[in-house]
Amino acid sequence: MFAVPRLILKKNSSLVLKTNLKINPILTHRFHYSTDKPTETNSANAETTQNNATKNENVSKVEEYETKIAQLQDSYRRALAETENIRQRSKKEIDAAKVYSIQKFASDLLDSADILTLALQSVPKEEVKQESQNKHLKDLFEGVSMTKTELLKTFKRHGVEPFDPIGEKFDHNKHEALFQNALPGKEAGTVFHTTKIGYTINGRVLRPAKVGVVKSED
Repeated sequence: MFAVPRLILKKNSSLVLKTNLKINPILTHRFHYSTDKPTETNSANAETTQNNATKNENVSKVEEYETKIAQLQDSYRRALAETENIRQRSKKEIDAAKVYSIQKFASDLLDSADILTLALQSVPKEEVKQESQNKHLKDLFEGVSMTKTELLKTFKRHGVEPFDPIGEKFDHNKHEALFQNALPGKEAGTVFHTTKIGYTINGRVLRPAKVGVVKSED
């Protein structure tokens, strides 16, 4: 707040300028400017706070990336396992298709093997001995025997093998009982005669053996 100056006329004609000047303390306070400068401590604290914030942000990003990497690795392992399972299943299916695609064909050939066996069994042993005079029969016998041998070799290359269960315990999964007889000295339930030998293909029964079984004497 400012006062307006007044002119006062005194004796001797001299002018005296009198001013009622009052200083408002509010104005003094209003126009006071601080000359203080920020201290180095305040600057260091601000820098530390910023560094901590940056560090926390980086830690959060690292944790986020580590989580994503772990998820990707888990998905990759699962995909590998599933691929291996599919490969194994496909291999088994392909192998089974290869094996059993010839099952019907091999089964049909078993009758041919049976006929060759019966043909060889029908020739008297003495007729094919070295000193036999019947050379043509001997040559025919040898030819049929060689044919049967080659056929069995072919069977084996494709997993088809014969089995004769004489003396074994009767197994309905592998044997077909055509008849039963009570035989003294023979254990009941055992195979004592084979009418037709059985065949397996890669461990599975292709044709059960047709057999006679010992029955109990009771």
